[in-house]
Amino acid sequence: MTSLQGFVKGTFGTAVGLSTLGLGLLYYGQCYLIYPAAFPSGSRTDVPTPAEHGLPYEDLTLDTPDGVKIKSYLLVQRRSLPGDNSLDKETEEDGAEEDRKFAGTRPTILMFHGNAGNIGHRVPLARIFFIKMRCNVILVSYRGYGQSEGSPSEQGFKLDSQTVLDFVRSDPVLKTTPIICYGQSIGGAVSISLAARNPKEIHALVLENTFLSVPRLIPSAIPWLAPFSWLCHQKWDSANDVLKIPRTIPILFLSGVQDEIVPHEHMVTMWNIAIGKMNPDGSPSSSSRTRSDLQRKEGEEGVTKGDPAAMEDKGSRGPATSASSSSLPRKSTTTTTTPWNMQEAAIDKELDTDLDSDTDGDTREEVEYGIVNDQRVVVSKRTKYRIWREFEKGTHNDTCVQPGYWAAIWEFINSLVPLPADHFTTSSSSS
Repeated sequence: MTSLQGFVKGTFGTAVGLSTLGLGLLYYGQCYLIYPAAFPSGSRTDVPTPAEHGLPYEDLTLDTPDGVKIKSYLLVQRRSLPGDNSLDKETEEDGAEEDRKFAGTRPTILMFHGNAGNIGHRVPLARIFFIKMRCNVILVSYRGYGQSEGSPSEQGFKLDSQTVLDFVRSDPVLKTTPIICYGQSIGGAVSISLAARNPKEIHALVLENTFLSVPRLIPSAIPWLAPFSWLCHQKWDSANDVLKIPRTIPILFLSGVQDEIVPHEHMVTMWNIAIGKMNPDGSPSSSSRTRSDLQRKEGEEGVTKGDPAAMEDKGSRGPATSASSSSLPRKSTTTTTTPWNMQEAAIDKELDTDLDSDTDGDTREEVEYGIVNDQRVVVSKRTKYRIWREFEKGTHNDTCVQPGYWAAIWEFINSLVPLPADHFTTSSSSS
């Protein structure tokens, strides 16, 4: 009996010890878990530059309101791309002002990367924005990352992103440009937060594999700390912040179905919150209406107005859609042509329609399906201002190289700010 009592006491003591360790690790060490700035090895010192990829850039140092110096790479557009000899020598020598005017007409991409590595690891992505889409680009190095000073934290990242936005808005060339946030993983949370705080300054967002909040991510990312997730003080509550972004601000959601770090369901729920179908806690929105009710109402209105589309065979998937119902281009059932042939290779595409009761015009959710490995899967969804693309084979770190990924971004940006014509498009698509 004595030995059994000792065993029970020892087991209890071990459990208490492990619980205490878990509590301490989560509360005091969560910044090390959430922001592994030194991974992979050398990330704090070895930061590749755009010059290594043949890109002109400015090494930018910005001072945040709390006195931290953060590093960034600034790539400003010019009429002639590297290696493009289409402009004669005289024009190149005297055309600095024309270059500035051209840069002022192009979008500016604020790139917010994931929680590992540094901005140098994302230069190949910046190159696509710069060369193929002719965008100005700023790669933002958070505090505590790469060669930036300070230590990473949620509040610190918010100061960093605001500092970069303020820089753009005060720059004589960039201040008139449309600003698009591109955020991967935690960079998506940074983008959502920045847009929520500056809804009049951000033109659009591109979000890849981001999460609803850190506490809601812990059970899947670090299961053994799930019982202590309530202690997490790094919140990044994107589920609530996305509601602060006006529904008229376009957002492109890019989700890897096989994401092993941020469950695919986080992005699905974020999409449903953003279009008004769900509340931040994941419950159905009280303002949403059923698909059948809205289909019946639209059908009745169509008959009243003599709309032939409303009198189609009852077996159709939904009411006909109007080209004028969206400020963004609707994806057709045919393959979309893009400048460098990275289109989605889906088979047997078709359109479906689901509806919700948005009150500001973003009311129609169109669903496009494709056949992958003989399975019918969702390829894209869209409302008036929001677009969803998912990639069946995309994991957390390789979604950005999946077929159709960059084509989706190109189409999205082109719908907002058309790409330059003539030799600019030609040179960018051949790079």
